Amino acid sequence: MEAASAAAATTTIPLLTPYKMGPFNLSHSVDPLTRNRSYNNIPQPHTILYYSQRTTNGGFLIAEATGVNDTAQGYPNTPGIWTKEQVEAWKPIVDAAHEKGGIFFCQIWHCGRVSTYGFQPNGEAPISCTSKGVTPGLGGGDWSPPRPLRTEEIPQIVNDFRLAARNAIKAGFDGVEIHGANGYLIDQFMKDQVNDRTDEYGGSLENRCRFALEIVEAVVNEIGAERVGIRLSPHANYMEAQDSNPEALGLYMAKALNKYQILYLHILEPRLFNAQDKLDAPPYSLLPMRKAFDGTFIASGGYNRDDGNKAVAENYTDLVAYGRSFLANPDLPKRFELNAALNEYDRSTFYTPDPVVGYTDYPFLEV
Repeated sequence: MEAASAAAATTTIPLLTPYKMGPFNLSHSVDPLTRNRSYNNIPQPHTILYYSQRTTNGGFLIAEATGVNDTAQGYPNTPGIWTKEQVEAWKPIVDAAHEKGGIFFCQIWHCGRVSTYGFQPNGEAPISCTSKGVTPGLGGGDWSPPRPLRTEEIPQIVNDFRLAARNAIKAGFDGVEIHGANGYLIDQFMKDQVNDRTDEYGGSLENRCRFALEIVEAVVNEIGAERVGIRLSPHANYMEAQDSNPEALGLYMAKALNKYQILYLHILEPRLFNAQDKLDAPPYSLLPMRKAFDGTFIASGGYNRDDGNKAVAENYTDLVAYGRSFLANPDLPKRFELNAALNEYDRSTFYTPDPVVGYTDYPFLEV
């Protein structure tokens, strides 16, 4: 995620204006994006170069989604942080970012029903809040029918997020972003078109958000509120996780999170390209959430340089996150500073396991 400010103090564009986020003095940030290059769920040495290329002094990076336990996976070669081996593998990656002055958070997730028998221990069913599965073939996955977690099993999943946060700090990360977006497990619990539970984790808005807030509380108690952010996508319907009243969901969560005094709230906007390949403005505003939340507010979702500058200048958000643009432009802050042309990203190599192609081979500006 590339945001408020860059290494160069000479620029005055809003995106490249220094920003203090809690204890961290930011110059830029990079959004998480799954890269499918962590073989056997273990981060690899080639990941050191990938993040190091995208780090500048004061840069804020969020690592790709990282599994909290052995049932969390839903895609091939995604990293985890539930074993000692995984923690040790992350350490040199984090160290390399810190050596360049970066601030590095680990995004912790559980895919829930967005998974298959093949990714689960002993070929078991993926877990969720429901027995309703994702339509097989959606997003190219042969998703398996999930089983709903029993009420008494839920505290264990909450605890797995807590332990993952502890492990992230052990690995050297500066904090964690709890992944509560994009149709994954936490989002499944929150969205009323997925969650059909009749216990205290289903039904009312408060009940559907209980799981997310219990995770936030556990993680905050483990590592401290100033090291915790959360990513939400109330308006999105990724992986068929939709809500009948996304504005109410988003506003409830923004207000409820204030109790825990977390560092930031990161909202993903599903902004769509029109026939002219321009982004249409979303049919809603994030301002009610932004005004309700006491910490740093981060917006993401297809922003370009001009969109991002406008959003920050008009106080729509504190920071703007960039994922695909940063993936294809390791020197994105410099390009934004100079208003230089951007490399086009190659979607076909986003999720391939190659340790170089489409990963660390995007060119830097020749200045």
